[in-house]
Amino acid sequence: MTDPDTAPETDGGIDAGTSAESGSDGDPGGNATPVPIADPELSADARERVAAILEDGRLADGPEVRAFEEEFAAYCGANEGVATSNGTTALHAALEAVGLDDGDAVITSPFSFVASANAIRLAGGTPVFADIDPETYTLDPADVRRILENRDDVVGLLPVHLYGLPADMPALCAIADEHDLFVVEDACQAHGAKVDGDRVGTCGDAACFSFYPTKNMTTGEGGMVVTDRDDVADRAASFVNHGRDVSGTGSYDHVALGHNFRMTSMAAAIGRVQLERLPRFNRARRENAAFYDEQLADLPLETPTVPTDRRHVYHQYTVRTDDRDALAATLEERDVGTGIYYETPIHRQAAYETVSTAAARLVAAEQAADEVLSLPVHQELSAADRRTVVEAVRDHFTTQ
Repeated sequence: MTDPDTAPETDGGIDAGTSAESGSDGDPGGNATPVPIADPELSADARERVAAILEDGRLADGPEVRAFEEEFAAYCGANEGVATSNGTTALHAALEAVGLDDGDAVITSPFSFVASANAIRLAGGTPVFADIDPETYTLDPADVRRILENRDDVVGLLPVHLYGLPADMPALCAIADEHDLFVVEDACQAHGAKVDGDRVGTCGDAACFSFYPTKNMTTGEGGMVVTDRDDVADRAASFVNHGRDVSGTGSYDHVALGHNFRMTSMAAAIGRVQLERLPRFNRARRENAAFYDEQLADLPLETPTVPTDRRHVYHQYTVRTDDRDALAATLEERDVGTGIYYETPIHRQAAYETVSTAAARLVAAEQAADEVLSLPVHQELSAADRRTVVEAVRDHFTTQ
């Protein structure tokens, strides 16, 4: 079977001018326009589908959402999908669905968007932070083991596939099996990323995705829980719809406490079109990243590390240097957008002062927070844009 992540693109997708090898302005010397850190793009097809939904009138939830759930789950290789209003509600619903109880501890990463840990707390649990691998920025299995040697209240793991690179799922799932823990993947930045040739989303009990505008694919706002477990899917679907019975009767029987975390039909319509284009989006990001890898290799900064068993989809292209702030200032002067993801680790956030592990020294995460900088890598970059980024970075280091 042909892998859509590597097959030639035929859906019309991105204009030729935004491909990895050709610039839309025809200027071989560079691009004078600003290069943003993100540039969400919606096709005419997506707009037409939204217009059709508006005409149909079934706006809140319905066949379009069910179709998106089925198609996205199939893309991941999972049996079931449950659409939600955003990535945070997907994480919350998944944790409720796998049976997290009040006070249960869940090990997660301190180097992530705060939603990862917030969802644990919102579901009644306690986040426990393990340090990260300093090369991949993902949860360090050795530090997870260290924590498990000293705590007996941990019931699950919530690894984060940061920047589009999967965490070390074989090692983490082995630990989970050994200690009888659930695994919920935070794949909110990793649509289409792979571990040992399989897409993220089926490595644990459930996985969660975000469709925020800056992600590799978007619905405007939206999220998705995917799982191979029918019981988890049923509980998640009930939870996001006020705890309603999911038997399909359409009744107002509420069998559990829940929220209104439903996805709209308009968001699902956009998502279905974006999913068709996701393989091309990811290929463009990977091609842009490969260009940076080659062009920046001789500079005194670290480019992304990708273990041989994993496939990165570059939600962010994140470099590392102790000259981070000066480099960011140089790029701003050259109209190149950058981002720091994340400047303050979660365990150092004011909202986490009362969490038991907030005072922990997590050296790798804290150092990364001082040194990381993300460069534009999105699929809308032209060849001229890429050259502008590279020239700005090179000029910074060669003129010091």
